[in-house]
Amino acid sequence: MAPLAAPWNSALLVRIFGSTWCLLFVAGQVFGDQNDGLVFLREFPLVRREDFYEDFLSDLMNSDKTEDPSSRTTRSEEDRDSPWDAWGSWSECSRTCGGGASYSLRRCLGSKSCEGRNIRYRTCSNVDCPPEAGDFRAQQCSAHNDVKHHGQFYEWLPVSNDHDNPCSLKCQAKGTALIVELAPKVLDGTRCYTESLDMCISGICQMVGCDHQLGSNAKEDNCGVCSGDGSTCRLVRGQYKSQLSAPKLDDTVVAIPYGSRHVLLILRGPDHLYLETKTLQGTKGENSLSSTGTFLVGNSSADFQKSLDKETLKMAGPLTADFIVKIRNSEPINSTVQFIFYQPIIHRWRETDFFPCSATCGGGYQLTSAECYDLRSNRVVADQYCNYYPENIKPKPKLQECNLDPCPARWEATPWTACSSSCGGGIQSRTVSCVEEDIQGHMTSVEEWKCMYRPKTPIVQPCNIFDCPKWLAQEWSPCTVTCGQGLRYRVVLCIDHRGMHTGGCSPKTKPHIKEECIIPTPCYKPKEKLPVEARGPWYKQAQELEEGAAVSEEPSFIPEAWSACTVTCGVGTQVRIVKCQVLLSFSQSVADLPVDECEGPKPASQRACYAGPCNGEVPEFHPGETDDLLGGLQDFDELYDWEYEGFTKCSESCGGGVQEAVVSCLNKQTREPADENLCVTSRRPPKLLKACSLDPCPSRWEIGKWSPCSLTCGVGLQTRDVFCSQVRSREMNETVILADDLCRQHKPSTVQACNRFNCPPAWYPAQWQPCSRTCGGGVQKREVLCKQLMADGSFLELPETFCSTSKLASQQACKKDDCPSEWLLSDWSECSTSCGEGTQTRSAICRKVLKTGVSAIVNSSLCPPLPFSSSIRPCMLAACARPGRPSTKHNPHITAARKIYIQTPRQRKLHFVVGGFAYLLPKTAVVLRCPTRRFRKPLITWEKDGQHLISSAHVTVAPFGFLKIHRLKPSDAGIYTCSAGPAREQFVIKLIGGNQKLVARPVSLRSEEEALPVRKANPKEVLQTHKHQNGIFSNGSKAEKRGLAADPGSHYDDLVSRLLEQGGWPGELLASWEVQDSTERNTSSEEDQNAEQALVHLPFTIVTEQRRLDDILRNLSQQPEELRDVYSKHLVAQLAQEIFRSHVEHQDTLLKPSEQRIPPVAIPPRKPVSSFTSLLRTSAGEAGGGSRRPHRKPTILRKISAAQQLSASEVVTHLGQTVALASGTLSVLLHCEAVGNPRPTISWARNGEEVQFSDRILLQPDDSLQILAPVEADVGFYTCNATNALGYDSVSIAVTLAGKPLVKTSRMTVINTKEPAITVDIGSTIKTVQGVNVTINCQVAGVPEAEVTWFKNKSKLGSSHHLHEGSLLLTDVSSSDQGLYSCRAANVHGELTENTQLLILDPPQVPTQLEDIRALLSATGPNLPSVLMSPLGTQLVLDPGKSALLGCPIKGHPTPNITWFHGGRSVAAITGLTHHILAAGQILQVANLNGESQGEFSCLAQNEAGVLVQKASLVVQDYWWSVDRLATCSASCGNRGIQQPRLRCLLNSTEVNPSHCAGKVRPAVHPVPCNRRDCPSRWMVTSWSACTRSCGGGIQTRRVTCQKLKASGISTPVSNDMCTQLAKRPVDTQACNQQLCVEWAFSSWGQCNGPCIGPRLAVQHRQVFCQTLDGVALPSEQCSALPRPVSTQNCWSEACSVHWRVSLWTLCTATCGNYGFQSRRVECVHARTNKAVPEHLCSWGPRPANWQRCNITPCENSMFQSQRAFCKSPAGRRVQRAVPGPQPEHRALGLAPRGL
Repeated sequence: MAPLAAPWNSALLVRIFGSTWCLLFVAGQVFGDQNDGLVFLREFPLVRREDFYEDFLSDLMNSDKTEDPSSRTTRSEEDRDSPWDAWGSWSECSRTCGGGASYSLRRCLGSKSCEGRNIRYRTCSNVDCPPEAGDFRAQQCSAHNDVKHHGQFYEWLPVSNDHDNPCSLKCQAKGTALIVELAPKVLDGTRCYTESLDMCISGICQMVGCDHQLGSNAKEDNCGVCSGDGSTCRLVRGQYKSQLSAPKLDDTVVAIPYGSRHVLLILRGPDHLYLETKTLQGTKGENSLSSTGTFLVGNSSADFQKSLDKETLKMAGPLTADFIVKIRNSEPINSTVQFIFYQPIIHRWRETDFFPCSATCGGGYQLTSAECYDLRSNRVVADQYCNYYPENIKPKPKLQECNLDPCPARWEATPWTACSSSCGGGIQSRTVSCVEEDIQGHMTSVEEWKCMYRPKTPIVQPCNIFDCPKWLAQEWSPCTVTCGQGLRYRVVLCIDHRGMHTGGCSPKTKPHIKEECIIPTPCYKPKEKLPVEARGPWYKQAQELEEGAAVSEEPSFIPEAWSACTVTCGVGTQVRIVKCQVLLSFSQSVADLPVDECEGPKPASQRACYAGPCNGEVPEFHPGETDDLLGGLQDFDELYDWEYEGFTKCSESCGGGVQEAVVSCLNKQTREPADENLCVTSRRPPKLLKACSLDPCPSRWEIGKWSPCSLTCGVGLQTRDVFCSQVRSREMNETVILADDLCRQHKPSTVQACNRFNCPPAWYPAQWQPCSRTCGGGVQKREVLCKQLMADGSFLELPETFCSTSKLASQQACKKDDCPSEWLLSDWSECSTSCGEGTQTRSAICRKVLKTGVSAIVNSSLCPPLPFSSSIRPCMLAACARPGRPSTKHNPHITAARKIYIQTPRQRKLHFVVGGFAYLLPKTAVVLRCPTRRFRKPLITWEKDGQHLISSAHVTVAPFGFLKIHRLKPSDAGIYTCSAGPAREQFVIKLIGGNQKLVARPVSLRSEEEALPVRKANPKEVLQTHKHQNGIFSNGSKAEKRGLAADPGSHYDDLVSRLLEQGGWPGELLASWEVQDSTERNTSSEEDQNAEQALVHLPFTIVTEQRRLDDILRNLSQQPEELRDVYSKHLVAQLAQEIFRSHVEHQDTLLKPSEQRIPPVAIPPRKPVSSFTSLLRTSAGEAGGGSRRPHRKPTILRKISAAQQLSASEVVTHLGQTVALASGTLSVLLHCEAVGNPRPTISWARNGEEVQFSDRILLQPDDSLQILAPVEADVGFYTCNATNALGYDSVSIAVTLAGKPLVKTSRMTVINTKEPAITVDIGSTIKTVQGVNVTINCQVAGVPEAEVTWFKNKSKLGSSHHLHEGSLLLTDVSSSDQGLYSCRAANVHGELTENTQLLILDPPQVPTQLEDIRALLSATGPNLPSVLMSPLGTQLVLDPGKSALLGCPIKGHPTPNITWFHGGRSVAAITGLTHHILAAGQILQVANLNGESQGEFSCLAQNEAGVLVQKASLVVQDYWWSVDRLATCSASCGNRGIQQPRLRCLLNSTEVNPSHCAGKVRPAVHPVPCNRRDCPSRWMVTSWSACTRSCGGGIQTRRVTCQKLKASGISTPVSNDMCTQLAKRPVDTQACNQQLCVEWAFSSWGQCNGPCIGPRLAVQHRQVFCQTLDGVALPSEQCSALPRPVSTQNCWSEACSVHWRVSLWTLCTATCGNYGFQSRRVECVHARTNKAVPEHLCSWGPRPANWQRCNITPCENSMFQSQRAFCKSPAGRRVQRAVPGPQPEHRALGLAPRGL
């Protein structure tokens, strides 16, 4: 535990005389010295807490009298005049760790008080305390545990962070709420607050910076660096959304690396956080964070707060381990985790020390560098790790001068002279002078005495002290003869000091190589005058050594043996074959080469020879006569002389070379070449040279060096320059650059791959996304992935843990510009009144978003003007209650007109009321009125297509609810909405263009989803709108037919278009309309003529009710598909006549009437009516007066009374009754009275069919129906239909026979696929989809009333079914409801049954299980490729000529009919498409596919319930050549730049291997010239010359010229200054062949005493080693490029003159059988002495067998007489040989044959 205090302040803890002492400081101003980090406080007294003993205080304050003077520092000169003494030494630190305080005192020397302080402080012990030390404030509290407080002991705990008095010692009794101030001051060095470095000194909280200096305001940055700029770490923030699946119960949120700070994670959701840690030593840990609290995780403190659906984790850091934050799933609800922390930059640049100085004296330079340092591993790593951090800026190298002292004088020596002797010891000398070198490196000679302190270098030294080469004679060979006098030879070699065979020996001292020898054995032949030279192999060996001819691994000339002399006497010639040969080391064989492959002079192939005198005498031979013989040869020297014989081959094949004249030695007589040794050397003529091959060289490729690899790993690229050049002149070194096409050879590659190996994993960032804001500081993000660049150029994505470096930033700040000022509006306030009209206001402030993202309020003048309506608006609440009347709430209401308007004549202005549709002509002015109730008209607002409308030059918004559009144009078409508080109504405007077509809305208009909210209407209107949107009308758009939402304003477009195209207008009307006023026509002629040409000029605007068109659409939807078009024409024609009839009868429409009235026109009736009725309708009075009465829909009067029996045979009745025909009834009169304006038209029908009038069935003038002589066929339900322009009404009456039951039936077939409910009469056939409510009406009649009973499939239905007034209701029908439904009506007169068949339709759809169709495909074509169609489309890729199967999976009821299409056409109509439809249409087989037959195939499945289309695409993968864009120009200037079009092999637009297009016609590709312009001047260099030395360091040169390449391709020399300005001049000299000059050296051959390998052949060895030319031994690898001399060879040895000798075989041990053998003696003997020698000497030959089997023949049983034969041996011995034969008597006696 740390000490509590130094001795001077320990009085706080020591009890003296039973009382506690403490230090009290007088409050005063604190000031600091910025130089030494000291703080001065006012002088303090030490007082007793209770009674302040003054004598103790005086002793304490005067204690300086006994102070050691040595403890004082010496006073400075400027302090000599000060009354203060020098400062004393620093006291001990108040703490040993954790930061304490130390003080220093001084005393006042004057008699009076001194100004200033007598004490100063500084911080000390600024090292962290160990964890077991505990809190310093807690130690001070625990010191009072043994002191009673109010008579009781307590265990005191510290109370920290007291902002009122942080330096008082307040403690809390453990387990209680008691808090007591145990001391007014804590010990010096105690922290004021737990999270601050500020410390208490003398009871005052002093500021302490992060640099641990008092009074310092230095703060740590977010990275933990004191006074740092935050560049050593990066802010990481992000958000994680959990998407945990069932098998994956946890997931990683984020990895927080070692050293991170200020970590904050917030989880929202039901999941839980937990931590995994891993220290740098590899120790792993885990913490589940199950409860709230502060934990120590991986030696890092973590504060964790947990609530119901939120968890917060804080860690101040720095983290002492790598943390992985994970999330554990608890509920299926997703959670989000927000995290933020500062991550340290692990790899940082570190500046190195200065490198050693470039010079030891005289002034040099030294540099620093930067190295990448890993803070975690404390080691230097590769620079690429630091380059990953954009924040890391590599320090620039620093340069400084060094060793500026001048260099002392020194001895400078010149190079040594050549040695005076090449061997045997010589001397060499040099001159030595004393020089000085200045700072520029210049040498100056000075007096020698300046170098006297340095030893003078020697000026003479011995050299070449090795022995000179000398002759070494080897042993003599055996004598050439075996008797008498002969010759013997020996090998004489010149051996140097290393024992190697070399040159340099004096020929004069060479020992002779042959001498006479005498063999003492006498010869039987006469002695020859000249000895016979039986030259054996040793002679050949000696000769080869002298001539030095041996085959090696380098091509060399190998001469064969000389031939015999061409003459037998006199002087002749000898010839030999000289071949250029090389030793092939891999096969150890010799190969012949052309002569020009061998270097050096070719050995002579001819020489002179002397065969002795030609007189036939053989003179005596004496050794001394040899010289005379040679002297005689001088006579034929005159026969040979030197002559020129042509020239050698030109040294160069082009560009200028030389030829040397060939000098040959010729025989003057025969003019044949002779050996050069026969000609006198001194007479040889001089060399003669001439120029040759002056033509320019052909073009060739010049290849530059490869550039450095573009990448260090992965797969990089290297490039090089390759250009076509031509050597014009070697003498002038003129080379020009040509176009590439002038070089015929294949152009070498200019690019090659390099460094093809995998890169280490690294971070690869994607492109930055757009900024989140356009100004004011936004954030842009990017994806950073850990990838590995592979050797094939591909990227392998890896987990993030594979990348050891810190991850690159995935987001950054952007758009750091101030935003323009803008208004910030608040929400609208509440209405100023509680009822009636009021106002709403909102406030507006002008703000500006700064580049930091902070919003600032600025002057309102900086914002654009704000309209008054933006800050105040009216509001309307419920009407206020009148006095005395209860308050009622009524919402505003808009009175709308549900009408459709169609403009046909040209009119300047039209007025409308909202709620309808208007189809208008262009350039018409429109006034739109919005009548409201309970709402103020000035508050009405208007919108168009969802956008608020304001007044403009084209559109005027009037203040009283009017909207005026001036001269309509196409952009005005749309949906206009009038809003009165919550009430909204719409008005749709469409424009009529030319050819009677509607003008389409502009593309820029907003979609119907935005423009038209669903109008609040009654349920019927909503249902009708829904029906129209789903395409009930048959001629709607495709989108409508498919059930897609269509334009809400286009419900009636098709009907209106048909109405405009209607050609069946009544002729009388059209004729009458032509009497219009001419002024109107003239006005019309000024307008657009296109529209008028297409329209019929009607005199009025067509107006009709929306519901009338809704009825037509509903009727059309119930018709069969094939009848809808015909039926629609009929209905539109009927609608047109109704519109005209309405106009004739009712002139006061909602539009303003025209000035000229239309005369009444007679309209022919649609159905037969009485003449009385027709007369009434055609009367002018009716037409004119009808308009005065109010308009009413038709209504048929129903009279409830029994049928009147006028007589026994006549019955009169009204509608709604039942008539029972009797046998005597002769007439039935059915009355039908209807009222309405216009007057309704009456028509009759029976059982749903129009009544056919005849002589028996009559229509009376009052529209009554009379049936004369009724028969049984007249029985049925009669319906009276009353119709006018406003609607219709119908009532039925039943006519029965004698009161029998009668059922109203219908024979229609109703097919329903869209309506949610249908109602039919019994007798119909119903086909509907599932889920529909079906009502079957069974209307019955009879006297008495018949009873109705329902049956299903002939089974009576129970009461559970819905039975109501004879009708049967089936809800939500399904397949189980399908069947035959019967209605039986019965009374006392009989019964009648009618049936209705209910069929449930199942629309075509894709089955969920596809196994059946797949099995069908497999069975149809087992080996054919197949594909299943789908609504979204599938694809199958095939080769040309193949076949394919297409399956159309479908189900439905009834079974859908399948039709196949290709490219929108039926496959049956496509010629050239080979196909077969199989499996009832479910499978389509397409054969012999080609490019024309590929594409989209579709199958259309259709039944009565619907249609389903499925698609599939067949792609024929055909290959073809494609010529792409031109490549980059091959040159930037000159005349060789071309662009080569790129030829690619494509398969369906994808590039593939060109081999696939081998059979395709390759398109012609021609290069395109480019960049044909003059090049800038540049340096041109020739090829390097041959190196002056083959080893040991030589030089090679080249010619450097400045040339300019013209556009014509000609390169012309220019001034060097033109090139110097652009580039540095290339060097023209360089070193070459710097390798050492080495050679193989070998010792002399050893003695020929090796193992015998043949007759007289043994093996001898020598040492072979590698050395330099100076004799320095080297490893053998240095000479590996040279042919290695053999170290073993064969030699002649007398000891090996041995052979195997065998004796005769012994007699066989048996005459027959398998056991006989014989033996002989085998021994190795010397050939000359015939003495036995060791057998190993004969081991080179196979040893003969010394035993063998014999007489291997079967033995016979018969006995015979032994026959013997005798023969003589070569030695004359008598040998007995047994003749083989059976000898049984000998075997029986046990005797061996004689002679064995």
